Amino acid sequence: MRARLIAAAAVLAAVGLMTSACTTTDSGSATPQPTVTVTVHPTRGASTDASGSPHSSAAPVAAAANGATADTSGSPPASANPAAAAASGPVGPAAPSPAPCSTRYLGATLGASEDAVGSIYVVVIFKNLNNYSCTLYGYPGVAMDAGVPVTPVGLASVEDPATPRELVTLSPHGTAEALLRIMDAANYPAATCKPKSTQWLQVIPPNQYVPIYLGYTSHTCSGPVQILTVDAVRPGVGSS
Repeated sequence: MRARLIAAAAVLAAVGLMTSACTTTDSGSATPQPTVTVTVHPTRGASTDASGSPHSSAAPVAAAANGATADTSGSPPASANPAAAAASGPVGPAAPSPAPCSTRYLGATLGASEDAVGSIYVVVIFKNLNNYSCTLYGYPGVAMDAGVPVTPVGLASVEDPATPRELVTLSPHGTAEALLRIMDAANYPAATCKPKSTQWLQVIPPNQYVPIYLGYTSHTCSGPVQILTVDAVRPGVGSS
């Protein structure tokens, strides 16, 4: 390319000399002639560096650099990894909590009993008869019944505040327990107590309305004397 430029410049110089020689007059003076300027532009294309190797413009490289960023670690950015996003996925809904135990799916029995001074303690056991877990919370209701049809006698049980409520979950066929205290009717004056024989314990599970009847022969007061006290339910076998 440089050789071509030098050759073109030499040609232009020769043309200029010839033009000056042809325009002289008889008087020996030269008439000024218009000057023709020829500008030679190098061909636009790949330029060369000092080593003679062509190099391309840096503009496309800069544009490419602005369009995408390379990760030196070789890993794609998190936003470009749909597999990772799919793997994390939305969290599924939590499993529903067990429902309260219904009397329909509960059994009840009497467990161990223990005599004490002036009273007797009896364990009331609730069993989950369903194939699903359920919960008991609080105190059962207990009354002493007699007759046919079965009729409550005296006052129903009161809650023992020394045993606070706790939620007890019964797995299928799991159990929960409540301790029942029965005062001796003979401890009270007959005129006040009005003693009467009973044959049943009427037990209503916590937060239910339908009772369960358990055979239990005893004596209670038909008068206004508090005979029964019950604890809150506590976990038994297969419950928590």
